[in-house]
Amino acid sequence: MTMIKKFFKDESGATAIEYGLLAALISVVGVTAMTLAGTQLSGLFDTVGGHIQTANGG
Repeated sequence: MTMIKKFFKDESGATAIEYGLLAALISVVGVTAMTLAGTQLSGLFDTVGGHIQTANGG
């Protein structure tokens, strides 16, 4: 019975799970931000490329 009480009082595993969830959340936010920035940069490069092509008479 004492061992079961110790098991339920031990919170070291909970801390590790919290850090894991925090790392997963940061990863999801980072991937989303990079994807969004990449899409916007792609559009910007397409626009600039179109302007350069137009300026060259093409």
